Amino acid sequence: MRKLYSYWKYLLTLNVIIFLNLKLRAQSNLISEIEINDSVIYQTIDNFGASDAWSIQYVGLWPNAKKQQIAKLLFSKDFDDTGKALGIGLSLWRINLGGGSFEQGDNSHIQDEWHRGRSFLKLDGTHDWSALRGQIWMASAAKSFHVKDLLLFTNSPHVNFTRNGIAHASKPNRSNLSETHYQNFAQYLADAIQGFKSLGLQITYLSPFNEPQWDWIDSKQEGTSYKNQEIAKITRKINDEFEDRNISTLIDIPEAAQLNFLYQSSQKKPANQIFSFFNENSDYYLGDLENISHKVSGHSYFTTSPAIKLLGTRQNLKDTLDNYPDLKFWMSEYCILGDNYGEIIGNGRDLGIEPALYMAKVIHNDLTVANASAWHWWLAVSPYDYKDGLIYIDKNKTDGKFYESKLLWTLGNFSRFIRPGYYRIQVKSNDENLLVSGYSNGAEKVIVVINSESQTQKLRFLNMSPNFQPKTYITSTSSNLSLHDIQEKDYFILPERSITTFLIQ
Repeated sequence: MRKLYSYWKYLLTLNVIIFLNLKLRAQSNLISEIEINDSVIYQTIDNFGASDAWSIQYVGLWPNAKKQQIAKLLFSKDFDDTGKALGIGLSLWRINLGGGSFEQGDNSHIQDEWHRGRSFLKLDGTHDWSALRGQIWMASAAKSFHVKDLLLFTNSPHVNFTRNGIAHASKPNRSNLSETHYQNFAQYLADAIQGFKSLGLQITYLSPFNEPQWDWIDSKQEGTSYKNQEIAKITRKINDEFEDRNISTLIDIPEAAQLNFLYQSSQKKPANQIFSFFNENSDYYLGDLENISHKVSGHSYFTTSPAIKLLGTRQNLKDTLDNYPDLKFWMSEYCILGDNYGEIIGNGRDLGIEPALYMAKVIHNDLTVANASAWHWWLAVSPYDYKDGLIYIDKNKTDGKFYESKLLWTLGNFSRFIRPGYYRIQVKSNDENLLVSGYSNGAEKVIVVINSESQTQKLRFLNMSPNFQPKTYITSTSSNLSLHDIQEKDYFILPERSITTFLIQ
């Protein structure tokens, strides 16, 4: 009996193997098809970006050759003689205006000194612009590479204005900024923008509130919560201050901690923020302010898995925004956090293709389902053992090595080619295993194809001329945004576990 059982188990295993082999053979002969329809147009893209928090305050002071190379990786749009990209061509750079915790040192109660934020405003009320010289250097480098937009963001008001005299809150569900200091905070932000301008840096956008849904009572970084009514009052103060000083910088709100806070109601968190700030029937309406940006910003954290949440959250956001035709959506911060239902974990630095493919999936859905007009990664340069950086460095304040990641080059498959002013166009695929999106500026088309499968895929473009020969740039296990010839007689071969950008002129 035992022998008979083993025999049938053997036959079953053999049949499964044969079935899988036949399936693989069938798939290997299948040619996926893509149809481009550039007469159907969706959102216009504003930018792709990343943040200087918190490492650039040190990296900007590293030896010149190293920090120049890091800047080139982030901002350059050039290629070498082989066609490999020298950088990912970011078109927005986020600058962290710290709340003074760096100057407080250990008295800030922020444990990791790399998370302590520098400010030009000193504790004694005087100004010192040299305090931000590392960040100023990198922002100036971004400008030299013709980065379109600079965005200034703050996680906490300056400690001179907070309730507890430090840059993170002490009590849950309570803002660390009292109403008596709203005007001081507005003046401080206006001073900062004019100070940057005096150094040759025009701040396009200001984001005064970061993830106001969280309490920020731990000692990990600067931060404070805000209620919607508080955000509205402070924003009006900032707008008035900007008008008085003829500052053209646009105010970017609300930097929601999760995308669902933009459209869902909640009794515990400041939520339903699109309605609160941009519906004329709301008590907190801000849409008529001169300096409001009409771009609602939110973070993609905690909404990327499982698939039903990934798609459903973004579809709900898009459906809500359909009622506000003058608004755009910016996905303004993301890195890989948590365990994501077993799909991927945030802990552990990984320079390889696995986190890059996960990032690519999030970018694709933010752009194609939620209609994001901008997409921003969190840390441009990270010293941590975490999946939070584009470039990684030794945790050394004065010098060290740096390491490129597939996350960097995968973002480049989008950011390098989809430039500000490009618009998303309709692209259809008959293969659900491929994630495909398309963009154009009228003169050229950019098609990004994500193949997460562990096997190559054949791909054919429909309704193209017989002499169709696009340039193809690939990020994979063996390639970093490099030019490749992957065209066969009548189809293209996509490498396994890869992101490919087709440039069609």
